[in-house]
Amino acid sequence: MKNKLFGRTGLRVSELWLGTMTFGETWGWGASKAESRRMFDAFVSAGGNCIDTANHYTEGTSEKYVGEFTASERHRYVISTKYTLSGRPDDPNGGGSHRKSLVQSLEGSLKRLGTDYIDVYWVHAWDQLTPIEETMRALDDQVRLGKVLHVGFSDAPAWVVAQANTMAMLRDWTPFAGIQVQYNLAERTPERELLPMAKALGLSVTAWSPLAGGVLTGKYGKESGEARRLTPDSPLYSAMVNERNLTIAEEVLEIARVTGRTPAQVALNWLRRQSSGAVIPILGCRSEAQLRDNLGCLDFELSTDDIAQLDEVSRISLGFPGDFLASPFVRSLVYGGTFDKIDAPKEPAGIGR
Repeated sequence: MKNKLFGRTGLRVSELWLGTMTFGETWGWGASKAESRRMFDAFVSAGGNCIDTANHYTEGTSEKYVGEFTASERHRYVISTKYTLSGRPDDPNGGGSHRKSLVQSLEGSLKRLGTDYIDVYWVHAWDQLTPIEETMRALDDQVRLGKVLHVGFSDAPAWVVAQANTMAMLRDWTPFAGIQVQYNLAERTPERELLPMAKALGLSVTAWSPLAGGVLTGKYGKESGEARRLTPDSPLYSAMVNERNLTIAEEVLEIARVTGRTPAQVALNWLRRQSSGAVIPILGCRSEAQLRDNLGCLDFELSTDDIAQLDEVSRISLGFPGDFLASPFVRSLVYGGTFDKIDAPKEPAGIGR
């Protein structure tokens, strides 16, 4: 496994991250401690060094397992965890991205992980009630204290991330070095604003749910028992298991059949090729066998034709202003007849399709 730089920092991170929301069975599903350890060992043996968790994954069990598994060689691993989600539903300060929530959450994570610092600390989701300047200053305080080395933003609009980083750079605070987004063949909407923003600001992009909750593996194929048990009014059906996404999954299955690869490997290989190879998939598995299968995405490259087929079947509209600005009519108005004659950097991901 190769390494990448994390955003505009010198931190070296593996090109795949191990997601640990499945570490522990507290939520009634997931992996046992023994199976979690096997997944961890397989990932590290393949050259991975980034372990992604969060303060409330499996009610803290995930962080405890990660802390135990990394304890003997803590210096080797890049531990990534998050805060924001509420741990006390009846307490208005039990969650959020404000200073009190951050301090409480960070101290709890450090204790469960058995470490005195976090390599990458993520805001787990945009808290619309907390001023972004409070969040950025509170994060910067923890960086200056040495409890956090780098920070990132998960699940937020592009304009919020851009506003936060512009403010941080102007005030000499620590800016976000990366974003986490839901991105896969079935969910390509980050191409409208988030990926171009990340490219412009030099942010790493880590992608959660890279297999669309199993849809891209063929688990919910049109004729499968899993699919037949779903109804159109099911939340899962409307979110991921729908006619469009099942059609995309069928194309993934066909390319997997022709290339001799598994559907998961095909879907992950496509994802790794996006945004000039800047996307880092987060692997969330429930067994060592699944993880080893996912790691197989590193062993080959899809052909140009395969990529084009997957792009076409999963294509989305960029909406306004993306489609408007990319139209030949508007380009002629802005550039006359010179656009294709100007030697300029390639356009951000998603623009000009």
